[in-house]
Amino acid sequence: MQCRAAYDSLEVLFARLSHVEQALGMLHWDMATMMPAGGAASRAEQLATLKALHHEMLTGPDVHGLLDAAEGEALDPWQRANLREMRRQWLHASAVPARLVEQLSRACSASEMTWRKARAEADFALVAGPLTEVLRLTREVAAIKSQALAVAPYDALLDQYEPGGRAAVIDAVLDDLGAFLPGFLREVQDRQVPAPEGPSGPFPTDCQKALGLRMMATLGFEFEHGRLDVSQHPFCGGTPDDLRITTRYDERDFMASLMGVLHETGHALYERGLPAAWRHQPVGRARGMSLHESQSLLMEMQACRSREFLSFAAPVIAEAFGATGQPHWDAETLYAVNVRVDPGFIRIDADEVTYPAHVILRYRLEKALIAGDLQVADIPAAWNEQMGELLGLVPPNDRQGCLQDIHWFDGAFGYFPTYTLGAMTAAQLFDAAAGAVPELRTAIAEGDFRPLLSWLRANVHGQASLLGTDELLTQATGRPLDTAVFKAHLRQRYLP
Repeated sequence: MQCRAAYDSLEVLFARLSHVEQALGMLHWDMATMMPAGGAASRAEQLATLKALHHEMLTGPDVHGLLDAAEGEALDPWQRANLREMRRQWLHASAVPARLVEQLSRACSASEMTWRKARAEADFALVAGPLTEVLRLTREVAAIKSQALAVAPYDALLDQYEPGGRAAVIDAVLDDLGAFLPGFLREVQDRQVPAPEGPSGPFPTDCQKALGLRMMATLGFEFEHGRLDVSQHPFCGGTPDDLRITTRYDERDFMASLMGVLHETGHALYERGLPAAWRHQPVGRARGMSLHESQSLLMEMQACRSREFLSFAAPVIAEAFGATGQPHWDAETLYAVNVRVDPGFIRIDADEVTYPAHVILRYRLEKALIAGDLQVADIPAAWNEQMGELLGLVPPNDRQGCLQDIHWFDGAFGYFPTYTLGAMTAAQLFDAAAGAVPELRTAIAEGDFRPLLSWLRANVHGQASLLGTDELLTQATGRPLDTAVFKAHLRQRYLP
């Protein structure tokens, strides 16, 4: 038997770290869904304490030595990749002092809770102070990690969500899309027929929830390992064995909630499909947020807004609202509604064509904030200016403008570009899956997601973090990320 004393010690440590992270995840889910407002202060202390404990464990005096010693031990490919991911986590954590970890955690908790009030009242000024503190501490973290990782400060933040991601690469991708989309959007709008008359509400919340649960099951969600709840901002949290999906309901628009549920189910299926043998090790985690977003957008945009899926779903949807046989509930009408291109204020409600503009707006602003070129007090004006340039719209209030997303208020700078990287990756993966599995589209038209899910399990989910993002995508599709595939998908769907 090969001696792996250092590596085995690291596996024990990182399993314990995983349990702390999962506890943090459940506390965050509860804070967003169930916790009464009066619990905010004590929850902030709980989160700060656990994050400090996690940081102390990860940066303990023996960890660096164990990482170095394990490099010389005989490891198989999964163990070697696990060691690589362990070192990456350690580098991020060891660069930041414990006091800064706690300060940022408390600041984010305070900012997030204030954001909820500010958003409800459409008043950015209410949260400007807490966000300023989050930004100050985030910039401090970025500067420290920049030195440790030998990258630019924004890249150091981006690397937390997209391992190896660099702004220079993202700039090229978004510049390419930015050059393509305005003309494409005009062409689509010029050729669009008048909006069809779709189903009319109200759509009772209990009917929407029942429909969402049924469609989650159709996609392959296992309810013995998860649940559906309500939050201000839809998300998928929890752990691979205890997945927590949230959505929000609008009795005037059932499709927004349904597509949100299908989107978050894509995230959940990815988490659930990660290899059980590596459940509590870094290599067993999802490979960055662009791949995570690709799995949600693959389900929502590629599969569930397709003609095939809606031919299956239309009678199920009509039945859910007691509208079987009534006009405007047929598959073609629902398809036309789902592929309608109509620039709007809200990112999560945006169509496929205009969605990248929402990401470009946020990407530009958060880079400016980290660089110190934009101050917090100037965010609303800068936001409105950018939206006017990119989409020809000016939000009527802060709720529909700069307060709509939780990310910055929770300290998640560097996250936004992964949404568009994810959309492109989703198109490329679905194209490869459809090419590899001839019956895939027919199965979706019958409400059978097993062929698609099986391909994803083998080529994405089961790979976890064994490979880098580019390697995984090349192995699965035969090429690295290619904007041409996404553009071809848009042309095929919106300019048939």
